Amino acid sequence: MTTSREECPTSPAEAHSMSLDAATQVSAVLRALAEPLRLRMLSFIATEPTGEACVCDIATVADVAQPTVSHHLKVLKCVGVLVSERRGTWVYYRIAPDLRGAVSTLLDAFAPAVLEIAQATRSSDGLSDVDAVLARIAGQLAARFGNIDSALVTATVRESYTALARSAGVRAHLVATAERFARQRLEDITRTSQPSVKAPQVLFVCVANAGRSQIAAELVRQYAGDAVIVRSAGSAPASDIHPGVRTVLAAMGSSGDAYPKPLTDDAVRAADVVVTMGCGDTCPILPGIRYEDWVVGDPALASHDGVMAITAQIDAHVRTLLTSLLPDLELPDPR
Repeated sequence: MTTSREECPTSPAEAHSMSLDAATQVSAVLRALAEPLRLRMLSFIATEPTGEACVCDIATVADVAQPTVSHHLKVLKCVGVLVSERRGTWVYYRIAPDLRGAVSTLLDAFAPAVLEIAQATRSSDGLSDVDAVLARIAGQLAARFGNIDSALVTATVRESYTALARSAGVRAHLVATAERFARQRLEDITRTSQPSVKAPQVLFVCVANAGRSQIAAELVRQYAGDAVIVRSAGSAPASDIHPGVRTVLAAMGSSGDAYPKPLTDDAVRAADVVVTMGCGDTCPILPGIRYEDWVVGDPALASHDGVMAITAQIDAHVRTLLTSLLPDLELPDPR
């Protein structure tokens, strides 16, 4: 007796995966990098003001003999990550010009993300089973948002936690913050799927969601209250609000619970107005949404006086925006 087994539809692996030759070449470089001392040496060279370092300097990274240092540097040179030049009795190493961008991404983006995710899994919340807690949160939100499929609710909760874990600076409140973020996203999904007469919604987007967009969002809350729904997000969210901006937000009377969050498609779809500040063409362009781009400085790079001047610029833009959205709104005198 034979039984038939339903075949899983597949597509050729070649159409989706890296070629064998490419994978072989890349894995050789990754193997060379997969050694803690070599990574430390690479980061040392990358952060040198001159962009190069000699063996004697690199040897200070760890308590090892110069021959050992030379061996590790030779391995990195053999796979093309480093190039060298002899000057007198010393050999100087620098990152290969064609790989500077890739090495920068490895050290400045990939490495921090790995460390943050590792920290998140240790969970400062003291939770022994984050997965179970997220499942409980998903169940509670599914009951609250009965119009949304429970599978989508669960996916939104898990995605929100993962996204914040990559950048969140305050681990002790990560789960609670993820719940707030997921709830906000589900509200946006509901708004999009059930259009009705409602308050206008504005989305402010900057790079880090740690300065300009947070200031703009707080100003709208202060001036319009519940008459305008406000969101903020970042194309590359920071780990925390900039200290100088926190001072400004506190002076405005903010509750102090603002946090950087990533830009999501549901936030864009739910918005009536999307305002970008320094993040280029990050936002998808969707029909029926009004887009504005405000040219203002980055408070992360400014002095206190500079932050105040930037806040004044944003305040002027916010007033113009609110006047167009709520013509009858009475605005206080400029700060």
